Amino acid sequence: MRYLFDFLIFPGFLFTAVVGLVASWVDRKLTARVQWRKGPPFLQPFYDILKLLGKEVIVPEGSKGTGFLTAPLIGLAGVTLVSTILWGANLWGRAFVGDLIVVIYLLTLPSLAIILGGAASGNPISGLGASREMKLLLSYELPFLLAIATAIIKLGGSLRLADYTETLVVGSVSGVIAFIVTLLCAQAKLGLVPFDIPEAEQEIMGGPLIEYSGAPLAAFKLTKAMMLFVLPVFLMTVFLGGFHPKGIHILWGTLKYVGILIVIVLLRNTNPRLRIDQAMRWFWGPWTVLALAGVVLALLGY
Repeated sequence: MRYLFDFLIFPGFLFTAVVGLVASWVDRKLTARVQWRKGPPFLQPFYDILKLLGKEVIVPEGSKGTGFLTAPLIGLAGVTLVSTILWGANLWGRAFVGDLIVVIYLLTLPSLAIILGGAASGNPISGLGASREMKLLLSYELPFLLAIATAIIKLGGSLRLADYTETLVVGSVSGVIAFIVTLLCAQAKLGLVPFDIPEAEQEIMGGPLIEYSGAPLAAFKLTKAMMLFVLPVFLMTVFLGGFHPKGIHILWGTLKYVGILIVIVLLRNTNPRLRIDQAMRWFWGPWTVLALAGVVLALLGY
C-alpha cells in the first residue's frame, strides 16, 4: 500500500501533476511579462486540463488505435515514476543500486511516447513530427549522458541518487560544465524553444499531437507540465545537492528549483526555433565536445 500511495499521491502522480501545472503557470506568466502581456490567471492550466478531459476522444481513421491511445499513458507513467524515485531519494534517502540509470532511462519515455503516438496516428504531418522528435532524442542524449558521466566520476562511480543529495557537484570546473550541458539538454527534453522542432505549431500545426483530442491530449499536456517540474528537480539532485526538508534548507531547495525554472523560461523567450539539422549539428558538435571536456577534467580531478 505504501508504494501505491507513493506512486499515485505523494510524491508521485497527484503531487507532481499539481506542482507541474503550477510550474506551467509560472512559465506562461513569466513569458507574458517578457512580452508585455498580462498572462493567464493562476488556475488556467488546471482549467485547460479539466476542459480537455471533458472533450470527446476521436480516433482518426487509418490510425493504429491501440498505439494511438496507449502512447500518452507511457509518457505519463514514466514521468510519475521519475518523480517518485527522485523525491524518495531527496526526502527520505530511499535509494537502490543503479536508480540513477533507471531515472535516465525513464526520462526518455515521454519522448518515446510522442514518437509512438505520432507514428500511430496515420497522419503524414504527425509522422513528420515523430521523425523530428526521434532525431532530436538521438541528438541530445549523447551530450546528456556524457554530462551525467561527469557527475558519476565526481561521486566516485556511485549510481545511487541519495549519494548525490549530499554532494555539490557544481563545486568544480567539470561540474559546472556538466551542469550547463545538462541544462541545455533538458531544454530539448522539454520540447521548448529553441527545440520545439517536433511540434512547431507555425510550421506543422502541432506535429505528433495534431490528431489528438480529449483525454489523450490532456495526458500529453499534463506530461509536459510534469516534466517542467521533474527535470529541474533531477538537475538539483544530481548537480546542486538535492532538496533537504529541514529548516532553511527548504527555502534554499525551493530557490534552486525556481532559479532553474526561470533560466529555462528565459531561454525559451530569447531564442528563435532551430531547424532539426541545426539542432543535431549543435548537440553532436560543440556540446558533445564540451561534455567530453567535462569528463576529461573530472578524470583529472578538476
